Amino acid sequence: MLEKYLIAHCAPTLASLKTASLFCMSVLPEDDLDGQIQNWNGRLWEKGLFLMILKRYRGKALVYVCRKSHLQMDLKKAGVANFLAQYGYQHTDLKYALTRLRQRLNENHSFPHEIGIFLGYPLEDVVGFIENAGKNCKCTGYWKVYSNECETIKLFAQFQKCRKIYIRLWNQGKSVQQLTVAV
Repeated sequence: MLEKYLIAHCAPTLASLKTASLFCMSVLPEDDLDGQIQNWNGRLWEKGLFLMILKRYRGKALVYVCRKSHLQMDLKKAGVANFLAQYGYQHTDLKYALTRLRQRLNENHSFPHEIGIFLGYPLEDVVGFIENAGKNCKCTGYWKVYSNECETIKLFAQFQKCRKIYIRLWNQGKSVQQLTVAV
């Protein structure tokens, strides 16, 4: 069940083109999502990927798929620590930051938009989204773009091409492990 979501929603992350992906899925108690996540982590950890449930609510789960090395680099980028500090992140250690993100998702009724940093979105776009309340963007694709429009449009095209190729290859019998780039 999880495999189809990984291909449909996480291809650019599996291909190491993107830091992370996020998807919401319906879950029944008999689905044993925790067991599935543990199983996939066992298969993908050596390729530099991990999965975690960020939030459960009303029979749904918000699943985060991440390239650890990419996220560590993103959290060290200029301005990110100061930006996250505004939302109660005391530092940008990977484990701490993910724990704080999960906490923010579960304590707030509104969505914590700093999650864009954890998905590999440029800081300028995350800040632009927050400052403009999601309006006045230059373009929209995998996220709303407020800076570097031309460069980001090319990146979105890469992501879309990757997704189409991964879906085609998966439908032809390739497994998620075979399609996941090791980093």
